[in-house]
Order: sequence, then structure tokens, then C-alpha cells
Amino acid sequence: MRLPRDLDGDDLVKALRSCGYELTRQTGSHMRLTTSVNGEHHVTVPKHSPLRVGTLSGILSDVAAHLGETRDELAARIFK
Repeated sequence: MRLPRDLDGDDLVKALRSCGYELTRQTGSHMRLTTSVNGEHHVTVPKHSPLRVGTLSGILSDVAAHLGETRDELAARIFK
């Protein structure tokens, strides 16, 4: 699946909430999300607009690996 090119950090945080992630802290321009689904997992999302495609891909790959699915499956689920 092709990743969105105009997604900013706040939009990604909203999308990851559907996977059980919650904002736990923010330091400067970076937000840290945490989930307890499948064990505790943390991911850092920059509050940039727009996110670079490589950054978005890396974050989604990390989250997908934790949830036990592929990046494309996760992207299709959260970017309907």
C-alpha cells in the first residue's frame, strides 16, 4: 500500500490510537506513544508537518512488528 504523503505527526498519533497507543509524554517536537497490547511498547513520533515518507515507514514498521502484522496490513487498517 502506498503511504500518505501529506500526513503530519498529530494525524499519525490519532491513527495509532485505534491500535491501542496513547500519548504518554511530549518533549519539544517529539511525542512518545505507549501501548500495553501484546506487552508494553513505546514509539516516538515527530510533530512535523508533513512527516517524511521514510520516517512514517519506519514508525509503521516498528508498530506492525510489535502487533505481529506487516506494515502494509497496518497501513490499510489505520488509513482506511
